[in-house]
Amino acid sequence: MAVSVAQRLSAAGTANALELRGVTRMFGALAALTDVSLTVRPGERRAVLGSNGAGKTTLFNCITGDFLPTLGTIRLFGEDVTEFPAYERIRRGLRRTYQISLLFTGLSVLDNIYLACRGVSRGRFSLIRPRRNEALMHSAEQLATAVHLIDVRDTKVAELSYGQQRQLEIALALAGAPRFILFDEPAAGLSPTERRELIEILTNLPAHIGYIIIEHDMDVALRVSESVTMMHNGRIFKEGRPSEIESDPEVQELYLGGGHG
Repeated sequence: MAVSVAQRLSAAGTANALELRGVTRMFGALAALTDVSLTVRPGERRAVLGSNGAGKTTLFNCITGDFLPTLGTIRLFGEDVTEFPAYERIRRGLRRTYQISLLFTGLSVLDNIYLACRGVSRGRFSLIRPRRNEALMHSAEQLATAVHLIDVRDTKVAELSYGQQRQLEIALALAGAPRFILFDEPAAGLSPTERRELIEILTNLPAHIGYIIIEHDMDVALRVSESVTMMHNGRIFKEGRPSEIESDPEVQELYLGGGHG
């Protein structure tokens, strides 16, 4: 029986934002993920950490629907989305950023954000030329403000610094009132000043938007998260609060090389 929108929203009111149960992903004989179970509450901000090859990006790909799990189930706000394609998960409020920037470099900052807003709106297939004062353009300006790009809204993306392009990607992920976002290494390649700005942007996101952040920069990850999941060889290795993970001797030995300076 088909589940109505009203039923989904009602269930989402009490359900966890994300639940993975026994998720395994095989590539031939290689297990990229093995029996991963994870629960994230609505509005929770969680970091997923681990060395290269730990399975973090494969985990994101399974959550978003880029890969389907070989075994296990994935629930988004109480709804089983294990077999859903990526666009159906987007319709239910899931968003993602990628390690490599995916932007229209020949268009302005505001045009990029506007297209993202339009792409998740009901009028996205209309052939009517949009006016700059319509509701979607107003939403685009609000998002530009939220990611500290309002002063360069008319600048072509190709002219932005690398850090500003990463900020723009966050704005695109915020288009269309998302409920849960996956951030894939947003601090990679940023200067110390740009990292501080990223921390401020993520910290000030609306409280109802939960997220998971994959990040090699532990200083960033631990400051913008309230819980941490450590992965190793495709499995969950440790879970805890940032202070617990940072001071854990096994984590320091495995991930930090014996110390965290």
